[in-house]
Amino acid sequence: MMKENGSTTYPFETIPISALSAVPGKEEPGAHIGEEITLCGSIHKIRRMSGFAFVILRTSRDLFQCVLSPEFCSVPTDGLKEEMCVRIRALVAKEARSRTGWELRLTAVEILSRPAMELPVVVNQKRMTASLETMLDHRPVALRNEKERAVFRLQHGLCRAFRAFLENQGFTEIHTPKLVSQGAEGGANIFRLDYFGKEAYLAQSPQFYKQMMTGVYERVFEIGPVFRAEKHDTARHLNEYTSVDFEMGYISGFEEICRMEAAMIRYALETLEEEYEKELALLSVKLPRVREIPSIRFHAAKELVAEHFGRPVCEKEDLEPEEEKLLSQLVWEETGSDFVFVTHYPSSKRPFYAMEDPAHPEVTLSFDLLFRGLEVTTGGQRIHDYAAQLAKMEQRGMDPSLFAGYLEMHRAGMPPHGGLGLGLERFTARLLELDNVRRACLFPRDIHRIMP
Repeated sequence: MMKENGSTTYPFETIPISALSAVPGKEEPGAHIGEEITLCGSIHKIRRMSGFAFVILRTSRDLFQCVLSPEFCSVPTDGLKEEMCVRIRALVAKEARSRTGWELRLTAVEILSRPAMELPVVVNQKRMTASLETMLDHRPVALRNEKERAVFRLQHGLCRAFRAFLENQGFTEIHTPKLVSQGAEGGANIFRLDYFGKEAYLAQSPQFYKQMMTGVYERVFEIGPVFRAEKHDTARHLNEYTSVDFEMGYISGFEEICRMEAAMIRYALETLEEEYEKELALLSVKLPRVREIPSIRFHAAKELVAEHFGRPVCEKEDLEPEEEKLLSQLVWEETGSDFVFVTHYPSSKRPFYAMEDPAHPEVTLSFDLLFRGLEVTTGGQRIHDYAAQLAKMEQRGMDPSLFAGYLEMHRAGMPPHGGLGLGLERFTARLLELDNVRRACLFPRDIHRIMP
């Protein structure tokens, strides 16, 4: 379309920002007694009575009981089906017999979509009776259950709180590559892939990059996926999980990292208590109190568990899963803490970038955090001196030329620094006392599962 002066006009229309719809779940219907409101959601359950029906509407966070009666609405009860997506109009009326003190009386129902199948699992009961494998096979449907989705609402709350805390502590959020040319942790548990004719890997952690960025911003964090090609088939392992990583510079010791994590966890749990009461109550969650977290050296922990429970020490360089449980039990009985830091792990068990204790080079300035019997965090101080890092790599038979990009930061000068990685799914599972970490993962990836 041409104007007289030769310029071109186009038939564009403007979409006003002011026309944004209301945010779901921000206001309870009970604030509108005597008014008609509009809600969108899915029909979670229908209970047909004599002459009327109760229709349970599932919205993004809530279940609302609606009354469908010929007295208020012309839609027949047999015209509705569970899992239909609908837009409803309803009168908010006082009702003393209701738990909320009000009820929604349907006045109009617009059907937006109809299910084309019978659900493979029952989602509208308080507790799902399907097996874990069945629930994972049909994950998009199973997650509609109110308890299943509450798990991930709480996980969302944890991430919100971790992020807010770290930002308040001067950390900068970063986003690092997940396609890399070297494995940060080494070993065989790494996914290899073809990258335009070159060998590449899925990142085991953001370790190298968060260390590099400590030389830029001093304090950095990332919440993102990591990949481990471990052939474990246990209730505690995933091959892809979400890691909450932070790294901080100019530290005087790894204990600063422990204190930062303890404060971060305390802040997150307080946030859940203040803002996620509904989900906590639904899942009967008992939040731990984090005032201070006790710590114990690795070798002392091994000896304590062996002596107290009469167990022989089989694995000398790491804590066995059963030892983690027994140590946590002892800590709880002695201190009332659900958490314990285990420090000074053997150098032979830690990666090449872990700093040794100057007084005892056979152990590192590192730690794990155990939460209710399960390791959820690994962290520690890193080597920041170029000569020291080079010497350790050569001592381990590594080829420094393969890590030129990583070593460049050391050559350019780095502050004393350290950090940690917290497994989000493991932390969630222990917080909610779930029996399998897969229950705390939206779409788990393990040695048997790559779908859905």
